Amino acid sequence: MKSWRRRSWSATASKASADWPGAGARLDVVAGLGFTDSLARINHKDSVHEQQCRAPAPCLQGPVERVYRAFLDADAMAKWLPPHGFTCKVDHLDARVGGTYRMSFSNFSSGQRHAFGGEYQELLVNERIRYTDRFDDPGLPGEITVTITFNSVSCGTEVNIVQAGLPDLIPLESCYLGWQESLNQLANLVEPEIPG
Repeated sequence: MKSWRRRSWSATASKASADWPGAGARLDVVAGLGFTDSLARINHKDSVHEQQCRAPAPCLQGPVERVYRAFLDADAMAKWLPPHGFTCKVDHLDARVGGTYRMSFSNFSSGQRHAFGGEYQELLVNERIRYTDRFDDPGLPGEITVTITFNSVSCGTEVNIVQAGLPDLIPLESCYLGWQESLNQLANLVEPEIPG
């Protein structure tokens, strides 16, 4: 098991919540730094408040072709994308520039459903995916832009994810932890070499 998967973020997440900078600040969660160090990187100079989450950047022990495909295959996404405690239903996914997708996450305990969808803006095979996200919930307004880059490295594939324009109601530490859980599940999908 890789060290990035063994790390426990629960203790630092509660500490980070106490240090929340409040409205009007830009907060970048940057992979590669300690969690609380990442949350401390605040830029108060931005005149427009835009939250940006940079997800953990793991090196997955799977070929870049397989990792890239896992971000565009509806069945694969339903398996690895929802954070712990949620299920995912993909209503449609048209993986081409200008194509759209629609899906929802459901809290398995409460049954509460969060639906969202968007449009694919850029697809560079095995290199980059860029798409938009928009929630159905009017309490989560605006459009999120998600950019995923894939780099083939000696041990597999490095994945970098940036979400820009997150609604203010979504705490960045929750975004970061959600991606941590999802990427662990992605590793379980793309790393095994199963014959036939």
